[in-house]
Amino acid sequence: MEFLTTVLAMLVTLGILVTIHEYGHFWVARRCGIKVLRFSVGFGKPLVRWRDKQDTEYVIAAIPLGGYVSMLDEREADVPESLKSQAFNRKSVYQRIAVVAAGPLVNLVFPVFVYWALFLSGTSEVVPVVGAVKQGSIAEVSGIIPGGEIVEVDGYKTPTWDDINLRLAAHIGDEVILPVIVQYESGQARQTYELDLRSWQLDLETESPLSSVGIQAFRPAVPVIIGRVEPSGQTELSGLQVGDEIISVDAVPAGQWEDFVALIQQNAGRELQLEVVRNSVPMLLSIIPAEKRWENGEVTGYIGAGVQPVEWPEDMRRVVQYGVFESAGHAVRKTWQMITLTLDSIWKMLEGILSVKNLSGPITIAKVAAASAASGIETFASFLAYLSISLGILNLLPIPMLDGGHLLYYCVEMIRGRPVSEKVQAVGLRLGMAVLFTLMGVAIFNDLMRL
Repeated sequence: MEFLTTVLAMLVTLGILVTIHEYGHFWVARRCGIKVLRFSVGFGKPLVRWRDKQDTEYVIAAIPLGGYVSMLDEREADVPESLKSQAFNRKSVYQRIAVVAAGPLVNLVFPVFVYWALFLSGTSEVVPVVGAVKQGSIAEVSGIIPGGEIVEVDGYKTPTWDDINLRLAAHIGDEVILPVIVQYESGQARQTYELDLRSWQLDLETESPLSSVGIQAFRPAVPVIIGRVEPSGQTELSGLQVGDEIISVDAVPAGQWEDFVALIQQNAGRELQLEVVRNSVPMLLSIIPAEKRWENGEVTGYIGAGVQPVEWPEDMRRVVQYGVFESAGHAVRKTWQMITLTLDSIWKMLEGILSVKNLSGPITIAKVAAASAASGIETFASFLAYLSISLGILNLLPIPMLDGGHLLYYCVEMIRGRPVSEKVQAVGLRLGMAVLFTLMGVAIFNDLMRL
């Protein structure tokens, strides 16, 4: 069931983004007087097809990993004399640039509407209060202490943890000292601290920017009560059930949920005695945590259990909501922030500051799509907006096979006054395929390593 949910979430996500992207090409092509032969979401055998009054065929195909808009073009097939004025290749270079650029540009504009809708409807967020500061960390050296709300980072207001993480992520690899403003009590003066990021080391595979500087978010106390049991997992085999409260492990108090998790992780393959309370009745159970091997070779214990959710205090949650016009401004700024962060990340990856291990492929996209969909419409919409931005930027890269590669050829044609030769385009196509297949191979390899 989980596999089907993951696949469905990926299909919905890709379906929406591909349709938006291809519609950009389609809409501008129609406005430029180009005859569109086919609008396809997916590749391969058509599952559903229909035609409109202008004889454009619309297709939903069997392989949902992309799509295309097929236009009348003399380079592709013979074109009747009466239709040559509607062929793509007969249009001016400026019109061809507009058609090709429209797809990725729509992907970059779409998130503005998504963020606008989210800001207008309001999103429920956790107040970014510092819960703990790791000993010896950048945050501790700066003087930050638990209990205060981070209200500003690097001159930007940060009403949510997401805002803070994004501001930190923008400075990965930078030799900077970052100002952070913390409000400890309402009405009191705000304290300014300086995070020295000049020796900051961050592994995005294992930690967030926030945790890497030593800041842990405030969390309410979470008792060790089982909220989920994986089928055929160690938890089910031990006899533990949903609702069971674990009091101790080998006579050691279980403490909070994170303490219990630490005990399980430290005892892979070793039988543990659990003191459990079920429906007010105490009992003893034994469990042997399975071994879970990580990419770095570390082995930790794993039992396949989830925690029972707890209610957050009302004063630790806030609704971020704006008016119609104010939401539009925030949406534009948020989209621009995500665009610049993505471009900066690509550049830092080329410089070697960021590892190529951060590249993700279809498996990771599917898993994140499923997780965000399960978390609610707000989370899924935010993920959709971010993925749309990534797709738009990727397609604008000057790599043959991508829209950016075609734009590069047309820009050269505009400067030279004549098209790039077919020989040069053929060489570019082979180079583009090599680059794309290499990137795809690395991304899929990273996906498999994460599994």
